[in-house]
Amino acid sequence: MGTAVRWFSAGFLAGLVGVFVLPDPWADLLWGAIGLGSAAAIAVGVRRHRPRPAWPWWLLFASLLLSITGDTVYEYLTDVRGLVSPLPSWADLFYLAMYPALIVAILSLARPGAAVRDRALPLDVLILGTGLGLLSWVFLINPHLLDADLTVGQRIVSVAYPVADVLVLAAVGRLIVVHRFTVAVMLLTIGATGLLVADVLNGMSELRGHGSVGGAADVGWMLLYGGWGAAALHPSMAELTRPLSTGVREIGAARQVWLLLASLLPMVVLLVEASRGRVHDTTAVSVFAAVSVGLVLTRLIGVLGSHRRELIRADAVRIAGTALVAAHDPVAVHSAIAAAVARLLPSGSAHSVAMPRAGSGLVPAITEPGARVIPVADLPPGLRAGVAGWQSALVCPLTLDEEATGDGLLGAIVVAAEQRHLITLPSAVETVAAQAALALERINLSREIVRRDSEQYFRALVQNTADVILIVDPGDQRVRYASPSATGLFGRTGLVGHDLLSLVGPASRAAAHEQLGGVRADEPSIRDWEIARPGDGTVIAEVLCQDLQAEPSVAGIVVTLRDATQQRRLQAELAYRAHHDSLTGLPNRAALQEQLHAAQGLTGAGGDEVAVLFLDLDDFKIVNDTLGHDYGDQLLQQVAARLTSIAVTGGTVARIGGDEFAVLLRGVRSPQEAERTAEQIIAALAEPFHIQDRFVSGRVSIGVATTGDPATVPDLLRRADLALYVAKSDGKARWRRHDPALSAAIIERLELRAAMETALARDEFQLAYQPIVCLDDHTPVGFEALVRWLHPTRGLLMPGDFIDLAEESDTIVALGTWVLREAAATAVAWPGTPYVSVNVSARQFHAKGFADTVLTALADTGLPPDRLMLELTESLLLRDDDHQVWNDLAILRDHGVQIAIDDFGTGYSALSYLRHAPIDVLKLDKVFTRAITSSAQETDLVDGIVQLAKTMRLKVIAEGIENPVERTLLHGFGCHFGQGYLFARPLDPAAVPAWLAGHSI
Repeated sequence: MGTAVRWFSAGFLAGLVGVFVLPDPWADLLWGAIGLGSAAAIAVGVRRHRPRPAWPWWLLFASLLLSITGDTVYEYLTDVRGLVSPLPSWADLFYLAMYPALIVAILSLARPGAAVRDRALPLDVLILGTGLGLLSWVFLINPHLLDADLTVGQRIVSVAYPVADVLVLAAVGRLIVVHRFTVAVMLLTIGATGLLVADVLNGMSELRGHGSVGGAADVGWMLLYGGWGAAALHPSMAELTRPLSTGVREIGAARQVWLLLASLLPMVVLLVEASRGRVHDTTAVSVFAAVSVGLVLTRLIGVLGSHRRELIRADAVRIAGTALVAAHDPVAVHSAIAAAVARLLPSGSAHSVAMPRAGSGLVPAITEPGARVIPVADLPPGLRAGVAGWQSALVCPLTLDEEATGDGLLGAIVVAAEQRHLITLPSAVETVAAQAALALERINLSREIVRRDSEQYFRALVQNTADVILIVDPGDQRVRYASPSATGLFGRTGLVGHDLLSLVGPASRAAAHEQLGGVRADEPSIRDWEIARPGDGTVIAEVLCQDLQAEPSVAGIVVTLRDATQQRRLQAELAYRAHHDSLTGLPNRAALQEQLHAAQGLTGAGGDEVAVLFLDLDDFKIVNDTLGHDYGDQLLQQVAARLTSIAVTGGTVARIGGDEFAVLLRGVRSPQEAERTAEQIIAALAEPFHIQDRFVSGRVSIGVATTGDPATVPDLLRRADLALYVAKSDGKARWRRHDPALSAAIIERLELRAAMETALARDEFQLAYQPIVCLDDHTPVGFEALVRWLHPTRGLLMPGDFIDLAEESDTIVALGTWVLREAAATAVAWPGTPYVSVNVSARQFHAKGFADTVLTALADTGLPPDRLMLELTESLLLRDDDHQVWNDLAILRDHGVQIAIDDFGTGYSALSYLRHAPIDVLKLDKVFTRAITSSAQETDLVDGIVQLAKTMRLKVIAEGIENPVERTLLHGFGCHFGQGYLFARPLDPAAVPAWLAGHSI
């Protein structure tokens, strides 16, 4: 048992004899010394054996100190102060404080294995505790509670001791099941039994007369001190705090017996009391019996669950065996093991699986066969990093025999997870490990067979490979060996003995000589050679040279050649395609930028500059939309050909986008030279192109930028693009050179255009409504919806500031749809029946499904169709062949929507379309309204327009009426409706109902 234990036992026995032999107060002093000696033994044991963790033993140490303190206080009260069996007393405070520390200490000693070794253990302990609790209730607790001679405090203290004893015994039972009867467990059990004996005897003594029980109880306390001190000194004490390395054990016969007895205790007590003629504890027996039955049933459910888990484990092992049989390499073996572990562990539990191989230095030290759980800190450092974050790991050797070391060790399986999961795995993992070891051995044997066969295969491969293998003498570079495929590459036979350089084309001979002379064994070199084939031109070979003079079987330079002719041609073609436009064959944007970088590096010599011209076809979209993309592609090709033919010497023409081209001019003496080139291009492209049976316009706008102003390549391209934008804005078919003074305005316009792309999503647009009134009595008949843009930095913008930008950026359709729906949703809530008039752009009307969009908006908002007026431009109706527009207008009018021609008289007015167009209203532009008071000719013109409208049964609405004279004249002509500041300025949506309330309809 160890020297320290023997010495402690000898001293303990001597002290035990002295306690009963020596008179007081020497016996009392010796009693205290024994208690302190036991506590000192625990401290020495912790220092010597270093359990990990050590705090449960220090907690046991603290519980002994509390007991000793209680003894000291009790002796003081009885011997010094003369009290007789004081209850309760200050000594009870220390005695009772000992129990929580003791219980926590014992439970902590069982914790490293109990939570994972046996999930049913807590239930078994509860079953045992229930039985012991019943006995304690019948013989100790209930009698004390019913004792009329005891005060409330005495009853509480008297009951506390047996309750604590039951808990201590339950904790000890847990410890025994977890660790079995090791020496340390046996000694701790003796101490706990002594404590129980002492407390039972004291309790029975109190029931008989509240006196001291004397020596028998003292023996129990002696067993407590001696057993715990000896347990701490024994080496096995360190094992109690280490993780267990074995799996779940079967329930032994002894455990089954005491579980049965504990569950039957309520019935036994009931029978005993019934045999005595009276049952005193019916209620208590019933409660404990119910609890016991519930625990037993729960235990049975747990047994069924364990059986199911075993079936799952068996299935996981079977699946792993199948996967391991099919595994063809260690990676597949590792995958099969990882999959098996994932099935063996509870679903979703985190874990890590490693399979270090023998010889890698990562296999943990194997001291015994079978799987075991060890702390992660005991793993090799290289393996420990892969399982960081875990406290414990399961290690199982991969071995072909029962010995876990030596030549039979192939590696190990290492699983890191929560310890409570790991402890359930050993048996299943051992089975998987045995199958994995067989799989690894089979793979190793297969590889060895393949390696031996591969030598013969390699010989056959060299003789039949399409790659040419030459062995060249490093001195004179003559061929000593040539594989059979060399004949096909070199176009000749009998290469052995020839100078290799004589077989290489003149263009590659110097490079080949340099490569052969500088080759090294550790750095193979690869280059392309031209091989001269007799009467068959040349081929390009990819050549790898490696110096193997140190290899006795080679003793030369190995030259491997592969015919790369087609590959190099393909690479050249791909490089060409990467830098050229596939449709026109011109350089693309990437090639232009590369050439521009190169050209800019040459500027400055002799004052030369570089110029970039950006070209954009003015009406290319119309060509694509009206004639089709085939016409568009042919137009681009002919434009590219004409540009190339007129490009100045040294100029580069590139296609940089869909209908965008660029011309790079080098050696430009002045900006005027670039401008003349731009004029020449505009003149050349002004002549229509003949495509199939049509003449198609190829007019362009050009932006010019030069390096006269210092600029980087991106800056130069940006300036040319800005100049092109100015040319487009000024009317197309013209050129503009970048002007720094205009850059800010252009950039501001582009920023505004970019901001419009997201303005609708940010809800920055709003509507105002200008009343349309009857000129007879100024009563309102409708409102025109006018859109405004509340810009976050520029404030409120009018339509003239952004509508043309919306047309350019294609946001006009989305904006127009929003205006339509917003106006309809607002108008439906107005009192009375005023209509709302909405402007529609030509592009919006040409959008597919426009009529459906309008009708859907009316249906969604609930606005009657006759309360909606759509204002169109004259240009929209001038094309008789645009059947979509006319069909949509007819559909909308059939549903009751009113159609108006906006700004009549300012565009390409034609009486023919008025006669046939499905319209209801003419809106007279404010230009005519303002002129009728100052020009007789304009007055007659307006009068004629109104009379014409009457003839065609069209209503007329005059815009821009600002004074009574204008209203009077228009009313006299027969114009019955108008709008303008004379009647009201545009109103916010919230102000419309109030305005209507003041103007009866």
